[in-house]
Amino acid sequence: MKIELTFIKDLVVLTPTVFEDERGYFFESYNKSKFASLGIHIDFVQDNQSFSKRGTLRGLHYQNPPYSQTKLLRVLEGEIMDVAVDLRKDSPTYGMYFGVLLSAENKKQLLVPQGFAHGFSVLSETAVVSYKCDHYYNKQSEGGIRFDDATLNIDWGMDLKEAIVSEKDMILPNFENCNSQF
Repeated sequence: MKIELTFIKDLVVLTPTVFEDERGYFFESYNKSKFASLGIHIDFVQDNQSFSKRGTLRGLHYQNPPYSQTKLLRVLEGEIMDVAVDLRKDSPTYGMYFGVLLSAENKKQLLVPQGFAHGFSVLSETAVVSYKCDHYYNKQSEGGIRFDDATLNIDWGMDLKEAIVSEKDMILPNFENCNSQF
């Protein structure tokens, strides 16, 4: 497994070692001891999966302490622009975002630590996204930021006029008014 550090502390991209032959391929998407050898010590408790059509934009979502979540995301089918925004007020990269193209083809994963808002846009016809969480979902601690916040100016890799966004995500506050407790 290869780890790529991003310009935002603790936010990393992981690329598994893939074994290919005439039958296809095999790789370990998660191995607790290998993650530990990379300095990643997380106990995941929940796996989630979503299916989305081209143009779907989900996010930006987070959970406040004590239910904040670390997420390990990967794409099983299709291609997405995956985005994480640093909400840690004491971080030098507070309010900055990082985006990475995740796909079934490149097999990359994004490890989004607690203290970040997360979202993704679907760039392929469809996409199946799978992610692990280190805490269970808690409705009372959920928060979010509008996907088109002018302060963040996120490049979602698509025309936002064509984005398919849930009603819930359309009414999220902007970055300046979010209720982040990090």
